[in-house]
Amino acid sequence: MSDAEQKVMINVHGLVKRYQTARGSLTIFDALDLTVAEGEMVAILGRSGAGKSTLLHILGALDAPTAGSVLCASTDVTALKGQAASNFRNRKVGYVWQFHYLLPEFTAEENVALPLMARGDSKASALAEAAHWLNEVGLADRATHKPGELSGGEQQRVALARALVTRPQILLADEPTGDLDETTSAMVFDLIERLHREHRLTSVLVTHNEELARRCTRLLRLENGKLRAN
Repeated sequence: MSDAEQKVMINVHGLVKRYQTARGSLTIFDALDLTVAEGEMVAILGRSGAGKSTLLHILGALDAPTAGSVLCASTDVTALKGQAASNFRNRKVGYVWQFHYLLPEFTAEENVALPLMARGDSKASALAEAAHWLNEVGLADRATHKPGELSGGEQQRVALARALVTRPQILLADEPTGDLDETTSAMVFDLIERLHREHRLTSVLVTHNEELARRCTRLLRLENGKLRAN
């Protein structure tokens, strides 16, 4: 399939994001545009405070823009509020944070199953699907372990399984290897690459690691409220 024929999975046009502060209006984005084709794996680099996480939050319906249009997986994200936004995140988008945010009182399998149970799936079917995804990330033998019994890399792999258990079209990853050592970071990134490819995801990753970013389909830099090709 040629580039011209590829389906556009993410289309952001004229994005503006401003915050009101005690010192006046703070502009994060100013007429930012972004197009991501289905199957692309796009890395976004930028200094701390440039707005990388804010951009992911807007793509994932966790934050609203001041102006502009945002289409993700054929959904007008700017129109989503409340339960509609939650349903979008639960079905269309998988999100991986820098910190794993696993619930310490639940096992790895239970943590992965939670998004499915939240949308009404039975516990039995949710746990079965969770077991499948723990196997996908190489942690089938750690299913009954709680987060405190897992290494940092294992915790992040559980978080990745949780992000993908709903079988989303889009994966958003905010510094997914930021809390890991160099060796573990490379292993987790290898896993993200494999799952992206095998499950035909469209992925947008925020990272400070330029070496890992250059392994993506495209590398963009966020500077002065706009994205530019590297």
